[in-house]
Amino acid sequence: MPSVEIFTVEYDAVNEFVTFSEGDTIKGTVTLALSKETSVQSLFVKAKGDANVRWSEKSGNSTHTYFAHTRYFKLKEFLIPESASETVFPQGTHVYRFSFQLPPGSMPSSFRGTHGKIVYKLEAKLIRSWRMNSTAEKEIKFVSKCVPNLHSLMSPQVGSINKEMGFFSKGHVHMDVTVDRMGYSAGETIVVLAKVDNSSSSDMTPKFSLIREVVYHANSRTKRENTVCHKVADNCIKPKTQKELRCEIKIPSDHMLTIQNCDIISVEYCLKVYLDISFAFDPEVLCPVVILPPGLVPGCLSNMNVGPYPTGAIGGPSNSDFPPPAMPMGLQPMSPHSGSYGYPGDQSYSAPPPIYPNNPAVYGGPAGVQSSQPTHMFGGYNNPVPQVPLPYGTPFSSSSSSFLHPPPPPHLQFYPTPPQQFHQPPSALERQPSPSIQSPVPPAYNMVPSTPVMNVDFLSQSDGAPPSYSLLFPDKSDAK
Repeated sequence: MPSVEIFTVEYDAVNEFVTFSEGDTIKGTVTLALSKETSVQSLFVKAKGDANVRWSEKSGNSTHTYFAHTRYFKLKEFLIPESASETVFPQGTHVYRFSFQLPPGSMPSSFRGTHGKIVYKLEAKLIRSWRMNSTAEKEIKFVSKCVPNLHSLMSPQVGSINKEMGFFSKGHVHMDVTVDRMGYSAGETIVVLAKVDNSSSSDMTPKFSLIREVVYHANSRTKRENTVCHKVADNCIKPKTQKELRCEIKIPSDHMLTIQNCDIISVEYCLKVYLDISFAFDPEVLCPVVILPPGLVPGCLSNMNVGPYPTGAIGGPSNSDFPPPAMPMGLQPMSPHSGSYGYPGDQSYSAPPPIYPNNPAVYGGPAGVQSSQPTHMFGGYNNPVPQVPLPYGTPFSSSSSSFLHPPPPPHLQFYPTPPQQFHQPPSALERQPSPSIQSPVPPAYNMVPSTPVMNVDFLSQSDGAPPSYSLLFPDKSDAK
């Protein structure tokens, strides 16, 4: 009869979903029931999280196996410390408490697939001399709450497609698709609105599919696995007709969560809305879907300020001298004209440019290029630019910079920088600049010896007539 009758490890639930996330504390017990007095060398419990990928591919007569492993953490606590001498336990049931705090860094949610898995578990081990080790395991359901740009996942999605028919049909078809948002929790419903304009001579059937794609990575190779989770077909749309559709797809409560923070396993979803047309390529619109942990989506919407001008909101009045961020905030959807990472792309303006009195309208762009856009455009920044008169005159003097500098005082005039610098020889006569004007000295040139020295700086005279030719170059006969 074995001396160890019961050896189990259990943990205490911290929420109604019995899940754990980054930074949570796992508390539990290890139960050891002995049928007789037993000598124990050590007893410990571990908490660890690992991701593993493995699959094989056959090429000819050879088979290649690809595998990868990632460890996220490993914590260990001794309930009975290791020692040279064994500890004798009496007959009966012994219960030990333990506690672990999970690391706060981003880690993927639990997952089990065909070619890989992400597993978090507790493992208790009892070590005795001259006996097989006793092991007890308990898997932990881990859900990651490290979701970047959570507010942006609540924005509606809009897509459209236009298709010209081929040889077996004439005309074209156009479809607009709107999805209420991108992020959902398991058990919620996806609401899809579609408007189809069938201007062709073919019948077509609108269909909606929720597709899951799992990608495994190992040894610079990938293994993809696509699954249609849900599919709905609507009624046929006749030629030369228009129809508005509404489809609701409920996400099952046991669906896998989206995983985007694992190096070797990724899980992504997309909603495919397409028109099934015989003897033609089906026009389709793909909308990404992110399945989040339960309870995460309602929490992010309950405390949001949706007033006309919330604090720091785009489009509200601001006393800051800096422009508002270009990234969309809150529930505002991203502009379709936005560039990479949500920043304004080409020709994406959101407010009318400032109006300068007595000057033509100015548009930002390369030097020497005048935009043909109208005065009011949309996109980019949303705070209206105050329409104040320009205090420093025309801004055409600095086309490559967004800052306008004040002009010099009226009593100072600056010479343009010469293309190259001429060095005055030692024998040349120095000219005396006007004492009332502080200006850079113009380039000096070797003067003809017969030319009289002029003490008047003609370049500084703006109102007087220019000197006569005879004054600058007198006749040689008169000089004799």
